[in-house]
Amino acid sequence: MTAVERRASIGLAGIYGLRMLGLFIILPIFAVYSEHLPGGESHLLMGIALGAYGLTQAVLQLPSGWLSDRIGRKPVIYAGLVVFALGSFIAASADNIYWVIVGRAIQGAGAINAAVMALTADLTREEVRTKAMAMIGMTIGVTFSLSLIMSPVLDGLLGVPGIFALTGVLALLALLVVRFVIPDPAISRFHSDAEANRKRFGEVLHNRDLLRLDFGIFAVHAVLMSVFMRVPFLLQADNLEVSQHWKVYLPVMVVAFALMLPLIVISEKKGKVKQVFLLAVVLAMISLIMLLFLQHSLWGVAASLLIFFTAFNVLEAKLPALISVIAPLTSRGTAMGVYSSVQFLGAFFGSVVGGALMQFVGGDAVFVFDIVVLLMWLVVAFGMQPPAAVRTKMYHLPEMDDASAIELRQRLAQLSGVREVMVVAAERMACLKVDKHGFDEEAVEQLVMVSS
Repeated sequence: MTAVERRASIGLAGIYGLRMLGLFIILPIFAVYSEHLPGGESHLLMGIALGAYGLTQAVLQLPSGWLSDRIGRKPVIYAGLVVFALGSFIAASADNIYWVIVGRAIQGAGAINAAVMALTADLTREEVRTKAMAMIGMTIGVTFSLSLIMSPVLDGLLGVPGIFALTGVLALLALLVVRFVIPDPAISRFHSDAEANRKRFGEVLHNRDLLRLDFGIFAVHAVLMSVFMRVPFLLQADNLEVSQHWKVYLPVMVVAFALMLPLIVISEKKGKVKQVFLLAVVLAMISLIMLLFLQHSLWGVAASLLIFFTAFNVLEAKLPALISVIAPLTSRGTAMGVYSSVQFLGAFFGSVVGGALMQFVGGDAVFVFDIVVLLMWLVVAFGMQPPAAVRTKMYHLPEMDDASAIELRQRLAQLSGVREVMVVAAERMACLKVDKHGFDEEAVEQLVMVSS
């Protein structure tokens, strides 16, 4: 990466992470806090408040990306950050659960994820774009882990209203990062590899393997949110005050990360992607069964969470990677957009169903619901074909007409180790799906040079 690309990637990863912080930071503490608000005695309303962010985010993130194609990336990001800050301040000042719901919904309405990804594509060369996107992906995982650890500590220092206000202030400070740290793109255009194309939705929604993965991310985030409707009460019942919950989350997240690494290595180096994937779903199911029967023991809850977050970390890492492998190159941006929207819908669904079950059936019903959802996912995922051992390579092209682009695509497709080729003359970009082993990159570079 050049210095400009590095600065842009780090800055945009931070902005993206801030948006995810708005979802994650209150997960470990919100259920206990909202119970003391007028109207918060309703667990259903509690769940709606927790998940409202996900609903508006899911509905608006793709349209905000399309809007950024028309009026520019930065104006959409500025507007989204201001809306997010407004929602944060409304939630911070709320004196009942209904205003918290309004604030959370407005937070999600500041949907800038698609615009951030498009700006990342504008500011990075094709050769390093995958690395820039990976930086953003890693930011999500780091933000989630830090949120679980920091949230109880911040609750003890600031309270939940203070945390909401803090996220609002950070959003306003992020405006300065967008203005003064992130460069203005020299050229802003549509990027097939990073943005959703309305013409490609039919292709994506009829791909069974992609639908399996979409159901997977829906399920894992529904389970995650419903778990946090229940677990804070379990820890509190085991005589651990909310401000002390970090004593469970910190060791659990550190050890879970360590346990995740060998599973990721096995899936990649040994070609056991499907096996590790299914194992992670099974581990998540086991953890929920343990929570159901060991919920009255602090050590039992901690052990259950350790297994759950080990599985969760593996699935969060593998699902987007599998989308990239399975989606046709011409619709990869669209597939990722659908995947992201379904993820937020899952968060909303899990929060609302978890709250409804706690109110009308009982706390144990939440874990039964989670087990059933994961069992359904296991059945769905079992029919998935083992993904090919491929990686994606991108190349910048000189100006060329459509006929030259078609000829180049045909010649690239004949090379050994090349599985799929997309050449877009208008974007001056070639994208290849190639074997991890046996790919002749020198031959590709020679063809690209000859085309210039």
